[in-house]
Amino acid sequence: MTETPTSYDIVIVGTGHAGAQAAIALRQEGFDGTIAMIGEEDYPPYERPPLSKEYLAGGKAFERILIRPERFWDERRIALRLGERVVAVDAEARCLTTAAGDLVDYGTLIWAAGGHARRLSCNGYDLAGVHSVRTRSDVDRLIAELPNVRDVVVIGGGYIGLEAAAVLTRFGKAVTIVEAQDRVLARVAGEALSRFYEDEHRAHGVTIRLNESVTCLEGDGAIAGVRLSDGTVLAAQMAIVGIGIIPSVAPLIAAGAAGGNGVAIDPQGRTSLPHVFAIGDCAAHVNPFADGAVIRLESVQNAHDQATVAARTIVGRDVAYHAVPWFWSNQYDLKLQTVGLSTGHDRAILRGDPATRSFSVVYLREGRVIALDCVNAMRDFVQGKALVADGAVIAAAALADATQPLKTLWPKQDIPSA
Repeated sequence: MTETPTSYDIVIVGTGHAGAQAAIALRQEGFDGTIAMIGEEDYPPYERPPLSKEYLAGGKAFERILIRPERFWDERRIALRLGERVVAVDAEARCLTTAAGDLVDYGTLIWAAGGHARRLSCNGYDLAGVHSVRTRSDVDRLIAELPNVRDVVVIGGGYIGLEAAAVLTRFGKAVTIVEAQDRVLARVAGEALSRFYEDEHRAHGVTIRLNESVTCLEGDGAIAGVRLSDGTVLAAQMAIVGIGIIPSVAPLIAAGAAGGNGVAIDPQGRTSLPHVFAIGDCAAHVNPFADGAVIRLESVQNAHDQATVAARTIVGRDVAYHAVPWFWSNQYDLKLQTVGLSTGHDRAILRGDPATRSFSVVYLREGRVIALDCVNAMRDFVQGKALVADGAVIAAAALADATQPLKTLWPKQDIPSA
């Protein structure tokens, strides 16, 4: 039996960075109607990046990673409907259905549901001791098991896997990273950066197995080993799976929204469904910094900026999404900051000496700067943003000279100095 429909002027599905920022921006823009946020988790909006870093390491309590104090949402008259999952959208009736059968009417819908961690498809994927790092509950379960764990296999050499490996080595665990490609970070960075991080992890005792896939996970109820494609069985009392996410868009696609790997949006965040926006990890958009390709960006920057554009569009402002992408990763004492998207680069220029543990890699496509990876090099990250925004054309020798600040190489606009 369903309840009487509840109605809000704006319903936001998702309580992550994108959903939270959309609600915040609506109030900042003067929207005075009713707003509700519906989230699957039982917790108020919190930051996700610390989960594989400070929160896993015990350096930050949960209260310190809340996006806003709990009282903030009440003070701004933003209703939090937590522990609820939306399973269907009726775009014509402007109504949502939750897993509990409740109906929620909306005037405008903002879909900010993000995604769910991709699970292994091999035998043993559901054994006890197999974890993802996507939600607070994921990490709390992982932390609770650590005292009884000696050997950890991290499946996937992306940022989440590498960050978790760095933390777990501090806890004295024997960590092995298994990556199907020929280097870590292969999907997001050039070879020089990949090799640097491989060397760094090995120096901290991490074993890295490249060009290896997982055949199955072994164990009687709980994981005991990871069998690889070459027949090797790695001892493991815990496995951490970091192989990407599946965007949570099934209800929108079923309702008729255009999309597939994410829901398609225009520069204002509108989907093909009337009165429905999508933002954040689940939104597939044409991105000028990806050479005009349709992509999803899984980053706080993208979530924040798309949410702000959607909120301003809803209140009648003439805006469009156009933001230089940026990301970061903390591993050991290394802070990696990335600006732009290096995918499709045809040249990578090393700026500085990796042996000093402070350097950058500048990526070019057809002579134009499209991205920088900056390791312990804040100045390059800050000054490099303008180069990416402008598609700057600068001589390779000048870019490689780390004694020259980037701002002196591209005088077309003012660039911050720090």
